[in-house]
Amino acid sequence: MKYLHTMVRVRDLEASLDFYCAKLGLVEARRYDNPGGRFTLVFLCAPEDLDRAKEDQAPMVELTYNWDTEDYQGGRNFGHLAYAVDDIYATCQRLMDGGVVINRPPRDGHMAFVRSPDGISVELLQKNGSLPSSEPWASMPNTGSW
Repeated sequence: MKYLHTMVRVRDLEASLDFYCAKLGLVEARRYDNPGGRFTLVFLCAPEDLDRAKEDQAPMVELTYNWDTEDYQGGRNFGHLAYAVDDIYATCQRLMDGGVVINRPPRDGHMAFVRSPDGISVELLQKNGSLPSSEPWASMPNTGSW
């Protein structure tokens, strides 16, 4: 398993970039604008990690800016922890066998979400692309929120 990033939702992207980059000293590794989903993702890292971060080889902070305004309360601005795993199906099976609810199953062979005992959302991503879609995962519904 490899730690990837922590996601934080932001209300004002420019103010957040000013804080994280100009004041705190992080640098922008990459940016993804999704007009259809109406959001922007900005991945930040420490300056010495920039070369590695461009290839997902360094820990990052993901700023998620939703273009439609929302007032984040009750910790809703914190998104999730993300980890790359060698085999998403085996990881999810091991978690289920241990009593963990798979909130968003890896139907696509690529991404799943679970929650910690304290309700922290954890994203699991398949390393090196997606595995072929497979049962029981392909038809498993979402459970709860993630």
